[in-house]
Amino acid sequence: MNYWTKLSIEYAEQKSYLDDLFQVYPTIPEGIRDIDNDSWKSIQEAFNRKDNVKLVNELLKIDLFPIKDSYIAYLKRDKSAIERNPKTINRISGRLYDMGLNQIYKKCSEPKETNRQIGPMFKRWLHKKSLGIMPVSIQKLALLTKYSIFP
Repeated sequence: MNYWTKLSIEYAEQKSYLDDLFQVYPTIPEGIRDIDNDSWKSIQEAFNRKDNVKLVNELLKIDLFPIKDSYIAYLKRDKSAIERNPKTINRISGRLYDMGLNQIYKKCSEPKETNRQIGPMFKRWLHKKSLGIMPVSIQKLALLTKYSIFP
């Protein structure tokens, strides 16, 4: 078993593991996301007029798209794909109409999931010198382990 994996497992078996982990990853749910009033009005208008292209375009402008769909990330990156893929836009729009405006608003304003917050938390914790030492770069750590400074 990898040395670091073994150390991690041993540490996780301690009573205070979750308490200590919370110091590194304070995953407290954030408040609801704000939706700009002008943006919401445009979404409502497109929804009421059944303008699929405008509805999807307007929803892509806000932080959280209200439905999980594999193609949403692609549409966010390539706005011209909306015009080129009318069947996909109609399929997505159909799901949005089935939800209704209240549910769309609710989904768009949900707080960020805690698992989406933890990415930068370890680096922030490490740079606070919480271990009492300066962080070591990955390259230096690789050299240290290569020359058996660590078991």
